[in-house]
Amino acid sequence: MGDRASNGRTVVERRSERELVVTRTFNGPVRLVFDAWTKPELFKLWWAPKSMGVPILSCEMDVRTGGSYRIAFGHDASDAMAFFGKYLDVSPPSRLVWTNDEGGDGAVTTVTFEEEDGRTLLVLQELYPSKEALDQSFVGMEDAMPEQFEQLDELLITLSASA
Repeated sequence: MGDRASNGRTVVERRSERELVVTRTFNGPVRLVFDAWTKPELFKLWWAPKSMGVPILSCEMDVRTGGSYRIAFGHDASDAMAFFGKYLDVSPPSRLVWTNDEGGDGAVTTVTFEEEDGRTLLVLQELYPSKEALDQSFVGMEDAMPEQFEQLDELLITLSASA
């Protein structure tokens, strides 16, 4: 499909009416990248785009097949916005699949991690129930994902240095 955005290292593209794919190679071994997606204390250091100015208030993750997650953003509990769902497949350190249950038409997200020469190729795929649901999400994703992944890159530098 035609919609594709890239900031050089992060590519966000629509593969079909219902599918969004984001790819990026990170300078870090797959073990560290997987940890950053599955350990709440690491995840909350990079997931919220700093430009939004909305911090993560809480991050609960039971990362196992059948487990659940809940991430709340906001300045305090009264204005918090939550994202939550279930893990459908957790295969460390190569694959994560989860649902996005906060809306009526949330996507199923699949993230794969593949190591090559000490670097990690990450492919994030979101499959939406309808074209309209993807249309709504795509606008925010093409700005947010590259920034989130830049923040993950910065975290990986720190983790690699202390590993």
